[in-house]
Amino acid sequence: MKDVPHILVLEDERALARAIDRRLRRDGYTVAVCENLANARLAAGRRRPDLAVLDLRLPDGDGLAFLEWLRADIVDAPAIVMTAFGELDDAIAAMRLGAVDFLKKPLDLDALSRIASDALQPESPVSSSAASGAESPVGPTIVGESPEMVALRRQIERIAALGAGEAPPNVLIVGETGTGKDLLARYLHAQSPRAAAEFVQVDCAALPRDLIEAELFGHEKGAFTNAHRARRGLLAAAGQGSAFLNEIGELPLALQAKLLNALESRTVREIGSDTERPIDAWFIAATHRDLAEMMAAGDFRQDLYYRLNVLTLHVPPLRERGEDVIALARHFVASIAVRYDRAVPTLTADAEQALRRHDWPGNVRELRHVLERAVLVHADTRIESTHLGIERRDRRLPAVDTASMKSAPVTTLADSERELIRQTLAATGDNVSETARRLGLSRGALRYRLDKYDIEAGR
Repeated sequence: MKDVPHILVLEDERALARAIDRRLRRDGYTVAVCENLANARLAAGRRRPDLAVLDLRLPDGDGLAFLEWLRADIVDAPAIVMTAFGELDDAIAAMRLGAVDFLKKPLDLDALSRIASDALQPESPVSSSAASGAESPVGPTIVGESPEMVALRRQIERIAALGAGEAPPNVLIVGETGTGKDLLARYLHAQSPRAAAEFVQVDCAALPRDLIEAELFGHEKGAFTNAHRARRGLLAAAGQGSAFLNEIGELPLALQAKLLNALESRTVREIGSDTERPIDAWFIAATHRDLAEMMAAGDFRQDLYYRLNVLTLHVPPLRERGEDVIALARHFVASIAVRYDRAVPTLTADAEQALRRHDWPGNVRELRHVLERAVLVHADTRIESTHLGIERRDRRLPAVDTASMKSAPVTTLADSERELIRQTLAATGDNVSETARRLGLSRGALRYRLDKYDIEAGR
């Protein structure tokens, strides 16, 4: 009988480490959990892991150095790295050292479970990065009864019925960062006749640029350095299910033509192959970018835009959804508490009032992160407004100098946006990451606007 796979987990955040430990043991693995590099080296020496799950920022050193040591001196085992915001470069470096995948925090334990399963079965031809947003087996749900969400749910259900057949119409989901476009894509798939088939998510913004073509289209063995075996691409891996192209606006221009050809011909040619493989998936794309502006700037192909934008779903920002913020908050508090094996706390009246007052520039994603921190750090039985931290954050936001705005030649929405970005940069000392956070933008979205308005930090 084959030995039970052994997994080494290196994570210094105790609540998360316990949650990972419970989930992987429930999946049938043996697990060694370490909070620092010194203990991880001892654990790896005592028993060689079949898989390593690693944080990149540890109290006593660098997770990348540990991964390099592990694979050179102990065992050439696959690894999964966990990254926080702003650590994508480190994740790419880890993949070059042999990591099979990376997950962004806050961690999705269902995705980790699936990636671990794939990593421990090396004969599997499909990259597990497709599961980076996987839902639990009960399927995705849409929380909220605002008129905007009721109308959107009805629209999704009508479009879902069109998902059958050989070439269903492509769907484009648009909305601000953090509104839950990926959840809506999974909900659309779950409501469609393709629900029993695969849902494959491709994160165009997260995949390293030097790997994205191979991930999307697949490759033959020996097609490039480190292509030690043939691998089917994610578009083909979706089979007769759905292929979700998340943040399609981040796809490099050089690959947009190849994607367009795949959408039109419904075939893909793997890197290093002379033959084409048919694809049967339903294509769903999403973006927070203004693709019309990108087309005008020459950053997005017009023909690809019209091929993707057959049917469009507009996701409203959280600030326009009224009391949905409370329904979502209660839903998140319950699910987060269950996930970390804690009692479900209640939101006090003052906490709910604070949630209503906040503008939520980061939308539903920001709400979930705020509540996850409150549940893990503060809450026993109640979550107070002071546990949320959002009122203090609101006071730190830079005030717009309306007097100077009136005296300046600001006449359009673009002028106002340019001026707000400049003021926020000045308030943060030209810190681009902090500016993006305060404005509720991703770093990529802010960089796009800096280029668009010809703004340089410090100028």
